Amino acid sequence: MRSVDDCGIAEVTSSRSKLVCVVSVLVVLALATWTPWRMSGQSPDGWTVPRTPEGRPDMQGVWLSNTATPVERPPALGNRQRLTDKEVAALRERADRIFRNGRSAFSTPQDAFFAALHDVDTHEAWTTSSSVGMVDLEFINRTSLVVEPVNGRIPSRTQEAQARAAAVDDGWQFKTGPEDFSNIHRCITTGVPRLGGNFGAGPYTYYQIVQTTAYFAFLNEAFHDTRIVPLDGSPHLPERIQQWNGDSRGYWEGDTLVVETRNFSSDSYFRGAAENLQLIERFTRTGPDTLTYRMTFSDPTTWTSPWTAELPLKHRDQEAIYEFACHEGNVSIVGMLRTARLEEDGERSTGSRSR
Repeated sequence: MRSVDDCGIAEVTSSRSKLVCVVSVLVVLALATWTPWRMSGQSPDGWTVPRTPEGRPDMQGVWLSNTATPVERPPALGNRQRLTDKEVAALRERADRIFRNGRSAFSTPQDAFFAALHDVDTHEAWTTSSSVGMVDLEFINRTSLVVEPVNGRIPSRTQEAQARAAAVDDGWQFKTGPEDFSNIHRCITTGVPRLGGNFGAGPYTYYQIVQTTAYFAFLNEAFHDTRIVPLDGSPHLPERIQQWNGDSRGYWEGDTLVVETRNFSSDSYFRGAAENLQLIERFTRTGPDTLTYRMTFSDPTTWTSPWTAELPLKHRDQEAIYEFACHEGNVSIVGMLRTARLEEDGERSTGSRSR
């Protein structure tokens, strides 16, 4: 296993070098934040934000989340927020070699990032999918999807959240019927938002946005669940009314669509958070084929402080939303439960004969 080189993929030994890297990153980020085209809607290459007849940014179409960037920054990268173009090219080359050799199991996009970062010969995954997932996988300069806090890590869980997580982990081990399985296994929903894992990036994360003056609709190809977000200024539902994907309301801040979601079900589960989760999402057209998706999570019963993640969605209007064949997942549940009952019957029969 070999480490990666350059100011960041390799270990930086000089304090002065570390300071130069950090200062350079801060300068680049500051310039990106204040470039005039973000205010005017026109980029340096002449691209202008497409608009609807009402003058709002046009965000309609099919979008794909396909970045290999992990949710949290790998400890090996320390405080580095960005990689050089040379480092990104090296990671892509390594990932191609690792996952196209026929010996490695491809599971999630961020697994490809970690495998490439450590330059392994073969990658073993706890769950596998086809290496076809590598086809559209994009390596970018970011080292984590988490942008706040600046260390690129999700804040620590509270003691209350740790206890909830332990209970959920125990629940995975004891299944008595279909109702005990998660919403994912039952093909109902993966929840809101989708960040990390098989349903946070890769071939399962196509989205279609339908936009009107009064509503935004977000259709997820996986599980085909649709969020309808009113833009009419109507109030949120009463707190007592909870929903799997929460209750969303949207409004415009300049050219950015802001969506605030609350009233999640107590049976929802996003990284330990449920009914106390407050989610703020921001959607901004930042290029001809890029929609920047920024999300901020707040739940004092789950994390010690709020945190923010950001990921790029890529325009895929030449592609369509297809049927997500998850029904066999439900059929598999029947098979799994029946197998468990047969095993129990077999154990009872064996016990009877031995007596």
